[in-house]
Amino acid sequence: MVIHKSFADFVLFLYLHMAHADGDFHETELNMVRDKMTKLYDQQEIDLDLKLKEAIDEYNGFEKSNLIKLFHDTFGHFRKVKFAQKYKVYSDLYDIIRADGKVVEAETKALKELKEIIDINSEVSHQ
Repeated sequence: MVIHKSFADFVLFLYLHMAHADGDFHETELNMVRDKMTKLYDQQEIDLDLKLKEAIDEYNGFEKSNLIKLFHDTFGHFRKVKFAQKYKVYSDLYDIIRADGKVVEAETKALKELKEIIDINSEVSHQ
């Protein structure tokens, strides 16, 4: 299951997943997502606020029971993306969960799951 045409759109979806891991979009976490988006997209070509709103709508409308399959399949789909870039995404996710000043168990669990998926897909692509 792959729903994103670009790695940047998938990364934005991951950012939102992490910002929502505790069940709520905190404004400080969304501000961190907005900041990270400036490195994903050319601001001359894309309205970042509109892009964020559309991505939130997409995330909210996605069946959450399919998230792990989506993450596995999409990391596999973008297997040509270098491991270093994928690991940068992981460190960005950590920044997002820390943005509101506290890290709860649900966020730690979500981050761990994504790290394992990134690690698994890096092993598969190196074999």
